[in-house]
Amino acid sequence: MPASTPPEPPRPIRLNDRLFLLVGIPVMALLALLPRGLLSITSAWQVVVAWLISLVFTTVFWVLGRTLWLQLFRRFPSMSQTHKRLWLLGLGSLVITMGATAVLLITTNKLMGGSGELPFPDLLREFGLNLIPTVIVQLVYESSNYFRQWAENVRRAEQLQSAGVQSQLEALQSQLDPHFLFNNLNTLSALIEPENEPAQQFVEQLSDVYRYVLLTRDKTTVSLAEELAFVDTFLALHKARFRDNLRVVRAVPTAALPLRVAPLSVQLLVENALKHNVASQQHPLELRLTADLAGGYVAVENTLRPRTAGLAPGTGTGLRNVRHRYHLLQAPQPVEVSEGNGWFRVQLPLLPPS
Repeated sequence: MPASTPPEPPRPIRLNDRLFLLVGIPVMALLALLPRGLLSITSAWQVVVAWLISLVFTTVFWVLGRTLWLQLFRRFPSMSQTHKRLWLLGLGSLVITMGATAVLLITTNKLMGGSGELPFPDLLREFGLNLIPTVIVQLVYESSNYFRQWAENVRRAEQLQSAGVQSQLEALQSQLDPHFLFNNLNTLSALIEPENEPAQQFVEQLSDVYRYVLLTRDKTTVSLAEELAFVDTFLALHKARFRDNLRVVRAVPTAALPLRVAPLSVQLLVENALKHNVASQQHPLELRLTADLAGGYVAVENTLRPRTAGLAPGTGTGLRNVRHRYHLLQAPQPVEVSEGNGWFRVQLPLLPPS
């Protein structure tokens, strides 16, 4: 089975952490001395000592706050989980700041020859002051991550639109004016004798194919029901040519029909099967269209008998395009391709209803 690349989960922000820590912590430590009476200290040595103590405190709270944010982001990475992440971030910040403040103050007091016991008002005051760097760190990381995800979503939307347009171009293989096309199909239908029902039906099905392509060119997803209805029409056109040399089995549960797929993705797999495999009286081409709700995918399978003449070998461009589109749609699982026992199989992930 060819290796498939799973969709990438959101990643933590990539700030220049080394520079950020080396500059941010000393500056924050100095600023943290202001509410503690830095301006009233007259000795330069006292300023240095006070700043070093503040540096230790600030480093502890900065590292704890950064660690808390990274852990929560790995657990709740998506933008839809931001509300839950912020609530947990707020509660976690209170807990770690309260605990670290008590430990640091008691330890510092003992090192300076004290008993280690501090009045509750002093602890409460220090807790409030120490909460400031913790909250600032959380705001810096969260806001940076938010804007990074926003930029990635904009880029993904642009790529998805570009991939959709490319898919339409590949499906149409031309840039005929749609009005010109439909007018001429109507004219052709009028020229066909009324009693020639198969020809009338063929023209109507051809119109339906191009109509679907045009209607879905601005959509990122369609329901599986819409895509399969289009595939039925597409196959009906080919049945007129292949007749009994093409055999189609469809087993899709009704519950799967409201789920979403990328437009023309199922059709592309069917088209590839018709294009690259033998379909003769001796070796009929068999197609299976199935869906598995538990596995969360729709599958297209075909008997694997590659055509040896008349066509150049497949380049895999269509499958790469399908993989890329589902990656941009942030599908819950990757597109899977496999072959064995004379069958070729592609699984497309089913997307939730919009």
